[in-house]
Amino acid sequence: MSSQTSRVLRRRAVETITGLSRSTIYARMGAGTFPSPIRLGARSVGWLVEEIEAWVEARIAESRPALRTQVQP
Repeated sequence: MSSQTSRVLRRRAVETITGLSRSTIYARMGAGTFPSPIRLGARSVGWLVEEIEAWVEARIAESRPALRTQVQP
């Protein structure tokens, strides 16, 4: 990991950012299609903001094929 401090998001923030429900987040984690959380304590987890942002960006790229094929000036 880089020397920069990573921010951690709790589940509700992840739900807000992704638009996914709790059950969908955990189902996709089980399927290996969503970032895994890190353990924060005995009964708490969080997700690294960088991983969630990368996941969202990948979904955008997948849903916008025209953006991938445009030639940059």
